[in-house]
Amino acid sequence: MYKLCIFDLDGTLADTVESMAYSANLALKELGLAPLPAENFKYYAGDGAAELCRRCLADEGGEAAERYEEFYSLYRKYFGKYCMYQVCPYDGIRETLDRLKTAGIRIAVLSNKPHKQAIDVVETLFGAGYFDVIQGQIDGIPRKPAPGGALKIAGQEKTQPADCLYIGDTGTDMLTGSRAGMHTVGVLWGFRTEKELWENGAKEVISKPEELLKIAGVR
Repeated sequence: MYKLCIFDLDGTLADTVESMAYSANLALKELGLAPLPAENFKYYAGDGAAELCRRCLADEGGEAAERYEEFYSLYRKYFGKYCMYQVCPYDGIRETLDRLKTAGIRIAVLSNKPHKQAIDVVETLFGAGYFDVIQGQIDGIPRKPAPGGALKIAGQEKTQPADCLYIGDTGTDMLTGSRAGMHTVGVLWGFRTEKELWENGAKEVISKPEELLKIAGVR
């Protein structure tokens, strides 16, 4: 049985795409730029707020990219206020997490979302103290797919990487887990495709949260 499960947040534990789209479109409106479809944010997300903003402006085209600093500042302001906008856990996630915890497996979150918002979202959805570790993006720890955040969590939990599952919905997540020496599990209910997951190092791919229990060794 594995000892620690490290989960991505956006697209893995919770559907957060509307919160990102709403915040970004408020910022774009303030700059006099056109709104972008919420569906696009499944591809903008996953590599941190700064990269999300760059991808938004690239799709705006023209000279929009030159307004990156202004847009990034506005996005962070609005996202700080609306990070829970229409956010909800995916079906079956809470039940699966409960069974992992009952089996004695530690659970953690590693997100490229800014650290404060990562904590806000996780604790609003699941309660304070439900997860053993929550780690968002902070200075000093390179964002995913660098493995430092995953290894930091394993170290805090005194767990070897080989005893960890890393669970996520993007190629960035699969690269993170692989580089950390962890067993990677891609999920199909999130933001990206099965092809992307396999191509970036998924060891397993699942379509329902409860399928994780067998992989983790929970009877």
